[in-house]
Amino acid sequence: MQFETIRLDVTGGIATITLDRPDRLNACSIEMKDEIIRAFDHTDASDEVRAVIVTGAGRAFCAGADLSEGGSRFDVPNDDDGGVPRDGGGEMTLRIYDSVKPVIAAVNGPAVGVGATMILPMDIRLASEDAKFAFPFTRRGIVPESCSSWFLPRLVGVDRALEWLYTGRLFTAAEAADAGLVRAVYPADELLGAARALAAEIIDETAPVSVTLTRQLVWRMLGAGHPMEAHVAESRGLRAQGSSSDAYEGVTSFLEKRLPRFERTVGSDLPDIFPDWNPPRYS
Repeated sequence: MQFETIRLDVTGGIATITLDRPDRLNACSIEMKDEIIRAFDHTDASDEVRAVIVTGAGRAFCAGADLSEGGSRFDVPNDDDGGVPRDGGGEMTLRIYDSVKPVIAAVNGPAVGVGATMILPMDIRLASEDAKFAFPFTRRGIVPESCSSWFLPRLVGVDRALEWLYTGRLFTAAEAADAGLVRAVYPADELLGAARALAAEIIDETAPVSVTLTRQLVWRMLGAGHPMEAHVAESRGLRAQGSSSDAYEGVTSFLEKRLPRFERTVGSDLPDIFPDWNPPRYS
């Protein structure tokens, strides 16, 4: 696929999406948002892809929204029918949330504004020692975007989320790790290697369908009203997977002390374990 603001490379089952406007510190334009959505459409549709890594080119991950338009950057008129237009960052983060492949953020430098909020629906976030983070919306006279008011408190707790959102201050990778925003911090030259090693472990050791179902279970149950909802979905998943060739191969490879060879794919063999799930849709 051809892109102007990002790069998409697939090697060994790992898709690497690189934000590629280094001269603008990878500031997120409307075009970049649209291309990220297209890239996730591609990674979801390709059984060649087992895991996705998102990182930035140059010294930044993403410096936030492209503010080259000046003070009118966030001045969005109502739709012709009088409705409120969707937040573009929210469209992007919801697309990442809906990914059927695990997503790893490799935050190589500053991640500010939408650069910080876009990593929230990613499954595992790793950071370079050079990374810094900020949610500066109150400093720009706007409000949190990209569904961050839903994701951030779930990741770091309400008090820490509100502190960062109220102040809009810049904070270090070490503080992000302490709060649980990122799982680990690495020297800059080790970050991508660590992300790829983690992705490779997922690819080499696990069943693709099991990983996708696990991702859906964990994220969707964050909004469940009762653990019974998890019990029902997990029971459906166990029934679907327990009678599959994946379960047979998983047990057999364990007993034979070898790596498993799972043949079922997400594109062809993914069971629906959420038939009653009706997520709210924007209108």
